[in-house]
Amino acid sequence: MISKMKQKDRRPMYELGALLCCLVSLLSSQSLAAQAESANRFKDVDAIVDKAVAEGNIPGAVLLVGHDGKVVHRRAFGARSLEPVREQMTVDTVFDLASLTKCIATATSIMKLIEEGRIRLGDTVATYLPDFAQNGKKDITIRDLLTHYSGMAPDLDLKSAWSGREMAYKMAMSEKPINPPGSQFVYSDINFETLGFLVEKISGQALNEYASANIFVPLGMKHTRFLPPKEWVSHIAPTQYDEQGQMLRGVVHDPTARRMGGVAGHAGLFSTADDMALFAEDLLSGFTVLSQSAVNKMTSPEQPPSATALRGLGWDIDSPFSTNRGELLPVGSFGHTGFTGTSLWIDPVTDTYIILLTNAVHPRGGKSTVSLRSKVATAVVEALDLTVNEQDRMRMARLTGYNELMPASHRIAARNGDVETGIDVLEAHSFRELHANINHPVRVGLVTNQTGVNARGERTADVLAHAAGLKLAAIFSPEHGIAGRLDTTAISNSEDAATGVPIWSVYGDTEAKRRPSSPSLEGVDVLVFDIQDIGTRFYTYETTLGYFLEAAAKANKEIVVLDRPNPIGGAFVQGPVADAGRESFVDYWQTPVRHGMTVGELARMFNAERAIHANLTVVPMQGWIRGDWFDSTGQLWVNPSPNMRSLTEAALYPGIGMIESSNISVGRGTDTPFELVGAPWIHAVDLARYLNARDISGVRFIPVEFTPDSSVYAQQRCGGVQILVSDRNMLDAPELGIEFASALESIYPQSYKVAAVDTLMVSKASLEAIAAGEDPRRVAEQWRDGLEKFEALRAKYLIY
Repeated sequence: MISKMKQKDRRPMYELGALLCCLVSLLSSQSLAAQAESANRFKDVDAIVDKAVAEGNIPGAVLLVGHDGKVVHRRAFGARSLEPVREQMTVDTVFDLASLTKCIATATSIMKLIEEGRIRLGDTVATYLPDFAQNGKKDITIRDLLTHYSGMAPDLDLKSAWSGREMAYKMAMSEKPINPPGSQFVYSDINFETLGFLVEKISGQALNEYASANIFVPLGMKHTRFLPPKEWVSHIAPTQYDEQGQMLRGVVHDPTARRMGGVAGHAGLFSTADDMALFAEDLLSGFTVLSQSAVNKMTSPEQPPSATALRGLGWDIDSPFSTNRGELLPVGSFGHTGFTGTSLWIDPVTDTYIILLTNAVHPRGGKSTVSLRSKVATAVVEALDLTVNEQDRMRMARLTGYNELMPASHRIAARNGDVETGIDVLEAHSFRELHANINHPVRVGLVTNQTGVNARGERTADVLAHAAGLKLAAIFSPEHGIAGRLDTTAISNSEDAATGVPIWSVYGDTEAKRRPSSPSLEGVDVLVFDIQDIGTRFYTYETTLGYFLEAAAKANKEIVVLDRPNPIGGAFVQGPVADAGRESFVDYWQTPVRHGMTVGELARMFNAERAIHANLTVVPMQGWIRGDWFDSTGQLWVNPSPNMRSLTEAALYPGIGMIESSNISVGRGTDTPFELVGAPWIHAVDLARYLNARDISGVRFIPVEFTPDSSVYAQQRCGGVQILVSDRNMLDAPELGIEFASALESIYPQSYKVAAVDTLMVSKASLEAIAAGEDPRRVAEQWRDGLEKFEALRAKYLIY
């Protein structure tokens, strides 16, 4: 009986099994269809990442795209590991998130504490961490730290040997700001290291414990944590070999976080793309961890009102770091990147997020994912065919105050400084850098012109000529001669009237005339360089500096550079990096048009990067900071060359000077060179209208007519524009230069000779883009990769 019952019961079970099989088959076919649709829809996106892997820019990647509340694309590319063993990338790979720690763990924890009323944005950090008030930090607020407008340096000093969280805390508390709070955007790990300590102080928990309990666990982020356990290692993407030659895998890549034990406010978090998707979805619509109002506050611009780098509270909106936004995501989006190659960008307007995780630093560093992030974001927008209705666009524009035409840049506040130049410091040191010897006077060869003066207005030549233990044996004059008044290549040798010392001209119409001759160096023990540069690549004093470094190395003589301010500041790096292999007298090396370096810093860089290996000493200035324009130094302006008569002209020169090789007048032969642009074939009103319609940041244009007394179009009536600088800190002068070139090519294609622009621009790709009619802003955007690489390189040689 029991047997019959069992047989009877089996029939519905078989029917249920068959139904389940059909259901599984249906779901499987639907899943495969969805995967096929996703693969087809995102084929262009995938091709971009595949290309990056194939070209060796990244070992591999995991890309996850979310839209309208669901994951619409999820794929692994390439290899998780290349060394010491090769492993295939998988979608569940755990990555070192690097600086994404800042926004996911630290900033969110801070916002949680703010929402609970335990701290306030406008409170000073010292209110909760009294030790932080040391060394001028008492007025720095929590908001300043979150937006990177605190004035703190980029990171703690890693040159000295230290370890432990306690030591890191002491160092952060005793750090001295490099800028006044709120005056300048400087991306600083110290800001978030301090915020991590603040979370611990207020919550009474370690940062990793607080973040886990209040963020990761509530969201179900099971593969997100600091200090990943050993069981995770096989699924973690390795980063880079450390100082001992060990591959970092499951150990934080950031050296400061590593010294702190792996838990820090700026780095140390590990996660997967799937877990990050949970976090992104919660910010868009879940509001489990933070309320909607807290999320809105966190992702709206909170930088100082007049600042131009738009930053939320821990999030990037539009700044020099927001390349992963792409070109098409609308206003109101936000995100962040990580040094290891990770990025997250979220757009609440279109309900979209893009997660791109790579270990680009693997295995030996040096790889940039800037272009990849931007290309992927742009391609995703196109793949999803995202559109934003005008109501939402205007709503977000009002929320962010965002202007698509405004280039993100640094804001440097003017100050009343008291800078001592290299010659002043040399005098204060009793000429010890020149090894002055009364018994055996050191024979000095001085490279100088009218700008070589000390704080008392005395010529460097006279100071050295009367210094005990020194003998001024020779003077070398660059372009424009010893007095800086000549505008010709016919400059001959002469004698200095005041000292009787021979003046050797190192300028002329041939390469040989622009270099010091062997006879001119025979009676010299040490060379001294003291010339005021203008901060622009094609200003020939920089090449003269390079030639003397070469001559010093060849003759086995010491060269001492007396440093002077960069008149247009040391915080901005702008314009195209010069093409390799095109070095000339107006392009000594592969620097951007506006390099943001002093002559002393340039000397250090030229000497190392061009493998000159001269016996170089730089006598630094005292009191100069990178944000200083010349009018913040307290120094007397001396025209560096006949047509460089004001700081305004110097500010415009990297752009207007860059295009003057084309068939236009830039105002030479008038009272305001580089403030005018014109030609006989230009209609002034048309050009001014065109340029003003471009809404170029920091400048306006007035239609004018002028007649140069000399130079290009001498004695000819020119139509053109006068350039009014309204905000020099918002002005990107090289971009202004290509705006002019593009405008003239567009309005006067038969008259304007655009090809000649490349003589000083030295960027074939930029010339081709302008000639092809590309938008100047797009052309300038293409400079970004080169600029970022240059900034990383120049950091090794900065003195201030």
